[in-house]
Amino acid sequence: MSAEKAFDEIAEESPKTKKTREKLKKHFQIMDDRITRQALSHKTLEIHRWIARHASHRTVLKSKSISLFDNNKNAAHLSQKVQLLMKHLQNEIDV
Repeated sequence: MSAEKAFDEIAEESPKTKKTREKLKKHFQIMDDRITRQALSHKTLEIHRWIARHASHRTVLKSKSISLFDNNKNAAHLSQKVQLLMKHLQNEIDV
């Protein structure tokens, strides 16, 4: 049986699966309807207020700067498995 034929013969969804699919679609539509510019602005304001309220709990870092990304300036360390594989390949090349 070819792959194309297999896709043509997919079984029909059960009534329970159809009902669940429709329920999820309705749930996601309600969630999407709640996401408005006003709601996003309100949540942004709440987040800023939370950060301001908890400012006293922050730890000040004076000796180290932290960044999320280093633009690939520093390569990740090689795992032991990769190091062993490199040694094995190097040995094969040297032989």
